Amino acid sequence: MTTPTPPVPVPLSVLDRSHTRQGRPPGEALRDTVRFAQQIEELGYSRFWVAEHHGVPGVAGAAPTVLAAAVAAATRRIRVGTGGVMLPNHRPLVVAEQFGVLESLFPGRIDMGLGRSVGFTDGIRRALGTEKEAMADFGAQLAELAEWFTAGARAYPQVHAHPAEGLRLPAFVLANDAGAEVAAAAGAALVIGGLKGKDGMRAAIDRYRAAFRPSPWWQEPYVVVAGNVAVAATADEARRLLIPEAWALARSRTRGVFPPLRSAEEIATLPMTDREREYYEAGLRGHIHGTEEQVAAELAALVGRTGADEVLVTTGSYDRAALLDSYARLARLTAAAGRA
Repeated sequence: MTTPTPPVPVPLSVLDRSHTRQGRPPGEALRDTVRFAQQIEELGYSRFWVAEHHGVPGVAGAAPTVLAAAVAAATRRIRVGTGGVMLPNHRPLVVAEQFGVLESLFPGRIDMGLGRSVGFTDGIRRALGTEKEAMADFGAQLAELAEWFTAGARAYPQVHAHPAEGLRLPAFVLANDAGAEVAAAAGAALVIGGLKGKDGMRAAIDRYRAAFRPSPWWQEPYVVVAGNVAVAATADEARRLLIPEAWALARSRTRGVFPPLRSAEEIATLPMTDREREYYEAGLRGHIHGTEEQVAAELAALVGRTGADEVLVTTGSYDRAALLDSYARLARLTAAAGRA
């Protein structure tokens, strides 16, 4: 008798970066994201998030709140949000207004995911009007953003963020191990990468929980662990899904540009320098991939190590059909992927 695969013990959600594909227009990637969100909703996932990237040929998602509006309009039940809006690139008032509009249009379905990254290159940062040092103000920006949802920011008397003022929607902070305390001080949920549950990541989660201060956003700490998960009939097929993004990351680290994705078959024919090969192999490590049974066991172990409340799956790939099949297989492991 075959032993049934145990369900994953926490809800699963999805982050889609709107990857472009070699030879295809960026607009196609954005339309693919909206269609993908509809498919993810039908599979029963808890949330669908979009990201913010500027000046990146391989990513079409440059305006996450705009794309989130399109996704929310095309879906019915799934929560929609950002993973995330990068606060150093924007004034907190404008961010509050944008999410106020989203929450007003789609009440009870909007997540406000926030990060502290700035542009990837000096040129992009100059075009955005920010510098690397702006990341140091992230905590203060979060505090101001929270004020716009209450009675207005103290630094700007008699100014109000309409229609955000008075609304309540969950805030999530995208952080590495160094940013856990910022999320805790803000009273936001923590989104942290590291599916293998390394000691540094687990220690950051512990610090976040210990330092968490209740807020209008969250009354208790909430931890989302994020990363790539690929599922297929065999472990080799699942690993192939990870190849396109690993290759693009290797190119970005050696040539300064994250390119449109290519197929795994094409990548196998491309020459790589020793340095590119090193980054490429590193890009294939640290993820969860395999058959349904293998992935279920790894995800259960991850939740056991970290106490995560949710797992955010960020897998992107060139082959859209194989990617959707991976998410469908994964959904079967989650008891309707957290609908309860």
